[in-house]
Amino acid sequence: MRRERYSVRLPTTMLKQLDDVAERRRVGRAAIVETALASYLSPDGADQLEAALARRLDRINRQLDRIERHMAITNETLALFVRTWLIQTPPLPDAAQPGAQAKGKQRYEGFVEAVGRRLARGKSLIDEITQEVEAINAKDGQRE
Repeated sequence: MRRERYSVRLPTTMLKQLDDVAERRRVGRAAIVETALASYLSPDGADQLEAALARRLDRINRQLDRIERHMAITNETLALFVRTWLIQTPPLPDAAQPGAQAKGKQRYEGFVEAVGRRLARGKSLIDEITQEVEAINAKDGQRE
């Protein structure tokens, strides 16, 4: 392909960026400018950009779906626990309150430590529950 020389004036900051990219990628400045112009002038450039954005949006949508699912599991777990605790826990007489509060504080501290250990190991209760539910569903599917 025949090439012609064309001169353009660019801001100093843009020239510095161009030089940095050329050095990092070990290609000539002209090749970078040519590629950028070809991409800009390409009729399917907008389609490629749209496809890339669609892929990113799909990935974000899947992540949001996963977060929504985890939140639903968390909410249901907490609601079930609170309901069970409220139904099964009898009120304590006033004389037993200080001892129960001390024991509750001790249990809470143990709970916080256990959560900290699980988070440090990267374990997730939601992932464990999901695996258990999937295993149960797989067994139910095999029985049929």
